[in-house]
Amino acid sequence: MSAIGHDGPLYALVDCNNFYCSCERVFNPKLENRPLVVLSNNDGCAIARSNEAKALGIRMGEPWFKLRDLVKHHGIVGLSSNYTLYGDMSQRVMQVLRGFTPDVEVYSIDESFLRIERMRLLWANHTAMGQAIRARVRQWTGIPVCVGIGPTKTLAKLANHIAKKNPDFGGVFGLASYPPAQLDALLANIDVGELWGVGRRIAEKLKSAGIHSVQDLRLVPPKVIRANFSVVMERTVSELQGLPCLELEDIAPPKKQIVSSKSFGEMVATLDELSEALSSYVTRAAEKLREQGSVCGALQVFVMTNQFRSDDAQYSNGIVIPLPNPSNNTLDLVQAALFGLKAIYRRGYLYKKTGVMLLDLAPAGQTQASLFDPLEEQAKHSESLMAALDGLNRRFGHDTLCVAAAGTRKRWAAKAENKTPCYTTRWSELPKAFAH
Repeated sequence: MSAIGHDGPLYALVDCNNFYCSCERVFNPKLENRPLVVLSNNDGCAIARSNEAKALGIRMGEPWFKLRDLVKHHGIVGLSSNYTLYGDMSQRVMQVLRGFTPDVEVYSIDESFLRIERMRLLWANHTAMGQAIRARVRQWTGIPVCVGIGPTKTLAKLANHIAKKNPDFGGVFGLASYPPAQLDALLANIDVGELWGVGRRIAEKLKSAGIHSVQDLRLVPPKVIRANFSVVMERTVSELQGLPCLELEDIAPPKKQIVSSKSFGEMVATLDELSEALSSYVTRAAEKLREQGSVCGALQVFVMTNQFRSDDAQYSNGIVIPLPNPSNNTLDLVQAALFGLKAIYRRGYLYKKTGVMLLDLAPAGQTQASLFDPLEEQAKHSESLMAALDGLNRRFGHDTLCVAAAGTRKRWAAKAENKTPCYTTRWSELPKAFAH
């Protein structure tokens, strides 16, 4: 395979290492070099593992109660997830990255694509550029990252994978500057299932066609892949061959659906407690809806019991409630959701979960008016009220102001017995330094 060109676009994929665990270690250095696991809602299963925990064979999604023997023998630390901390630390990392280039696409809470061809002359080579990014992020936030660099987003993602899996590269791999023959050999040892966008089923189909490695796929003509797979896979192959097909998204596209749902910390039987939980989830979904400048035309409410408790009576149901007018007003959405909940609630069951999905999303102000639209003054009042609600909650903390239907006791709230403080977002939980 010929060398991948140096001219044209250049992308870097910056990925935080074991992000949730790294966030916890920034504020508690005693956790360094110890096997650490961050747990899901209700402290149920592992959703993040330090390298030390991975070395002990702890798998993603492993139930915490099954790890008791390992915890006892190896001193594993299990922490409740602290999404407020992780979200704030993510924003800090992304802000550092924007200091290198304004062309940043936040791909996930711990990953970003950077368009960096205008930066390349500032450093001697790609490795030096990547190391500069790593050093600044680590110094300014405490978070370790790996950097993959390539002329397409797919190649940058692949380069990041190589940087993570090969310690000899020092956390940075510049794919475009690697010798072609050595690159071919390197890609021949990477399973095709490791490639970005190739799921398990597609990987199985590729292997049945004799395409086992990333290098195998890279050598296939894109048109052949399109004829046997899809246009999406054709783009992946073109990107592997150095032809950019995926643009950088400076602004994430609005979500087409918004879901808010959690399992309860304790089983719930009454309509009142289900209503409290659902009102709380709808409130959060409405905040996300306004954040992206959208309104919804309908919502789906659902409830379910715990299918793993075979001795309990089982029940699950859902209902879609169309709204008379598209809205992002929390009060409107809570009222509609509670109407739906009353329709599907059944006595005599122990419920494990409820939730809401906002549907038929559209940009605010661009929906077609109806005969039943609220008066202009009412609409302005609603907009001002929601702006005040969001402003107060941003300034003083989540749920400072909420709808009364969400309740105050919240017996149903998810368990978080080992949750660390919100060090960066709450005055009362700031780290304390003591001088002797």
